[in-house]
Amino acid sequence: MRGKRRAIYLEEAEILEHTTHAANQYILRVAAPAAANAAQPGTFAHLTCDPSQPMRRPLSIMRADRSRGWLEFLYKPVGAGLAKLARRRVGESLSVLAPIGNGFSLDPKRPHVLAIGGGVGIPPLVFLAEELRNRAEFIPVVLMGSEIPFPLELQSSALDVGSNAPGASHGLRLLEQWGIPSRLASNAGLPGSFAGFVTELARALLSGRSDESRSATQIVACGPEPMLCAAAKLAASFRLPCQVALEEYMACGVGGCAGCTVRVRTPDGDAMKRVCVDGPVFDAAAVYSLS
Repeated sequence: MRGKRRAIYLEEAEILEHTTHAANQYILRVAAPAAANAAQPGTFAHLTCDPSQPMRRPLSIMRADRSRGWLEFLYKPVGAGLAKLARRRVGESLSVLAPIGNGFSLDPKRPHVLAIGGGVGIPPLVFLAEELRNRAEFIPVVLMGSEIPFPLELQSSALDVGSNAPGASHGLRLLEQWGIPSRLASNAGLPGSFAGFVTELARALLSGRSDESRSATQIVACGPEPMLCAAAKLAASFRLPCQVALEEYMACGVGGCAGCTVRVRTPDGDAMKRVCVDGPVFDAAAVYSLS
């Protein structure tokens, strides 16, 4: 059972930066000091993309700077709402409702954190990495999979992931600067990437670790449904705990419409939970059939 829900803030947020990247991907930074101060990795925001498009759109938070009061998002404009968001300019403002949901909750008894992200599931893991860079009790490794060019700058990694990562030589420059090792996976032949699915790369890394290191590992994952299911089964095969951040279509984003419900196993039996406020992070074993 989750604890008391955190406060959600409604802010008229000025667009500070809005940049275009490879494969029609965008990074948006907005001034939202109350939400930035409360945001946690795995939570998300509900944005009004344009005055002509009243229905909000959910976006995972990629970064939150509490001291300077901004939130940052990575998105690909699929659909009319996000297409209009892509046309918004620096200096304009948009309505932001955030942070929404429950984020990742790490177990300090398992210091090795293996974070697995796919596609639009990468942003929450960047946020998690930034949070963990100053927490000496955790040793994170971030694995990211994509079939389109990565929107963030890459470089040959000088940081050891601690086990076998065939063909994976590059990571995110930002994570390298934070001292957090990362590796890439792709079936599209992207340079410096493991050739295959990111969950296959994760299996290779886990197989190369000692029994002691594996027993001290926990997995967090965010990405498309097939990847999350594969991550859950991977964790189960190594008898490791796994949290998954689910993606669902959302209308209200605050639990009122119940349009984003999923079936979750609980000690009292199956229950329908709302991804927006009861999640988006759930125990993988409670969501997926692992038999």
